[in-house]
Amino acid sequence: MSSTLFKDLNDRGIVYQVTDASIEKHLDQPRTLYCGFDPTSDSLHVGSLFPLLTLRRFQQAGHTPIVVLGGATGMIGDPSFKAQERSLLTLEQIAINLKGIQEVASRFLDFTPGKKNAAIIINNFDFYEGMSVLTFLREIGKHFTVNLMMGKDSVKSRMEDRDQGISYTEFSYMLLQGYDYYCLFKKNQCSIQIGASDQWGNITAGTELIRRKEAHERETKNESPGHSAYGLTHPLITKSDGGKFGKTESGTVWLSANKTSPYQFYQFFISSSDDRVIQWLNYLTFLPVEEIKRLEESLKNDPGKKEAQLTLARELTRLVHGEEAL
Repeated sequence: MSSTLFKDLNDRGIVYQVTDASIEKHLDQPRTLYCGFDPTSDSLHVGSLFPLLTLRRFQQAGHTPIVVLGGATGMIGDPSFKAQERSLLTLEQIAINLKGIQEVASRFLDFTPGKKNAAIIINNFDFYEGMSVLTFLREIGKHFTVNLMMGKDSVKSRMEDRDQGISYTEFSYMLLQGYDYYCLFKKNQCSIQIGASDQWGNITAGTELIRRKEAHERETKNESPGHSAYGLTHPLITKSDGGKFGKTESGTVWLSANKTSPYQFYQFFISSSDDRVIQWLNYLTFLPVEEIKRLEESLKNDPGKKEAQLTLARELTRLVHGEEAL
């Protein structure tokens, strides 16, 4: 299971960083992994396809994916490489957004009740309901040093901006995400978190919190070491001009037909640049790597034919909107 899945992920260029190389051996057995999505909108944009489809690859290989909806963290806002602080959402808007994201996720993952490795959806607000700020600081905050937190690239970039800076609210985001992972580790035996490379600081905050708390608990109970928690990131997808993937002159490309029509969605991918289309085929489709290599040869030999772009647009439109959308 491990070697086939991990080789495919590497062959496609999906693995960017891992917290420990032993993750490959860890995957010899069925595991539980998760990825979080903050409810900043009532849908997800095409940039979220990458982590969603990566979860799908793991599920197809026999692992159990968890989609964590940020009912709590969405109230704070992730500062990772954001130029300025996001506006805070109301509880009512977050509830609407969570429902929309859940619908989108159900199109890519199998949530069938009773299935051996059925996908799970969890709202991280449940982890914090009833918890006092004093309890959080005592039980979680003590495991994080300010030195470590300020060393994270996502925080550093904001600290260097004297005009904008970073609020304590956003500064505490990584503590919340770290605690999310700890809760999932303890309650769901979740041992892997995945995310984009800009989430590395938040992911390692979780693995470090688990390591510290587990070491403390084992020492207290005089127990031998347990299993580890891992992090895996995939590359950020960018356009050839370095711009954000999924952003066009007319706005964001969404995964919901009522926000971006199937036609607009298809046109976005058929317009993929030659220097990005093969990468996106590897990241976002389930075509065999050998077929993608053939499309790469076609692109080199006859770029005007645009076979790679046509294939990408068809595959993703079918995947997101169904056969009837073609």
